[in-house]
Amino acid sequence: MAGHSKWKNIQRRKNAQDAKRGKIFMKHAKDIYIAAKQGGGDPDMNPGLRLAVDKAKSDNMPNDNIDRAIKKATGDLDGANFEELTYEGYGPGGTAVMVEVLTDNKNRTASELRHAFSKNGGNLGENGCVAFMFDRKGYIVIDQDKTDADEDTMMLEVIEAGAEEMETTEGAYEIYTDPEDYQDVKGALEESGFTLETAEITMIPQTLSAVDESAGNKMIKLVNMLEDMEDVQEVHHNMDAEDEIMAQL
Repeated sequence: MAGHSKWKNIQRRKNAQDAKRGKIFMKHAKDIYIAAKQGGGDPDMNPGLRLAVDKAKSDNMPNDNIDRAIKKATGDLDGANFEELTYEGYGPGGTAVMVEVLTDNKNRTASELRHAFSKNGGNLGENGCVAFMFDRKGYIVIDQDKTDADEDTMMLEVIEAGAEEMETTEGAYEIYTDPEDYQDVKGALEESGFTLETAEITMIPQTLSAVDESAGNKMIKLVNMLEDMEDVQEVHHNMDAEDEIMAQL
């Protein structure tokens, strides 16, 4: 039993690491796609794309994944026409889930998503069924250990940069912006010398939905299954659970 328990612990850590790496790659793929869509697929002529590619490579994203993201954006991938879509549904315990996808086959993607939801105690819903529970925001995180600024100083910097709100959590300053102001706020904070641990435009839940351990574990399986799908770019949800469960997400 001791050996079995040890193997399970190792496997659990490996699965969490794989899921984290997959999520990082998906984020880079989305950044690369958007940059190439807006400014073209040549990094030498598109500074935004060059920056996105450099960041992806710094996280050891394979070149094939990078090339695929660029080709999706420029329409050079087997002549496919890709669309950005958002699907909505309910996860285990009544949690709200939003899934951003990039697909060349809506029927295939919808079928795969429906299967993932139903297999893990949820169901795919209609457009608009949970979108009203989320706000689209710029989201920036600064590690308190990586700055000399105290809370008052940080608040002044954030206000000057044009952000909407700042929350001080354990070990971090969490900053929220209007999506249209995100780039300006991000640039102002970087120019002031702050290291940004996280910087993205994302969906922030207005309220959290508490679930028990059983529903929380099913939710982990659902999120992992969704993130493993090639078409899925981002998964948002409003689950609240015990710290041990949330850490796995």
